[in-house]
Order: sequence, then structure tokens, then C-alpha cells
Amino acid sequence: MSPDLTPPGSVRSAAEVNEQIRALWLRAGGSLSAQEREEYETLVVEWAAAIRGRVVEAA
Repeated sequence: MSPDLTPPGSVRSAAEVNEQIRALWLRAGGSLSAQEREEYETLVVEWAAAIRGRVVEAA
């Protein structure tokens, strides 16, 4: 796991996580290594949780 990932339980906004996803793809040049793929999957799960949190707050 990358050292710049936030530990489980930490709360970041969907926009923050999305920016990190974009940066990952930019660094990777559009083709992810196995390690980058693992980081991407972790970020997507975190992003989805942040989005769900926003929807619950809005309701």
C-alpha cells in the first residue's frame, strides 16, 4: 500500500480522493502496474464511501 494513502477510518471528501485517483493515472501514463492497480482499487472504494456519505447527509 502506498504511504500517501489515508488509513482506514479516515474521512476525506470525494473530491480529494478523486484528485488522488487522477494523479495516479497521470503518473502511470494510463497503464497501471499491479501495485498501482491495488492503490486504484483502494481509492475507488474510498471515493464510493465518500459519495455515499454525501448522499446520506443530503437525505
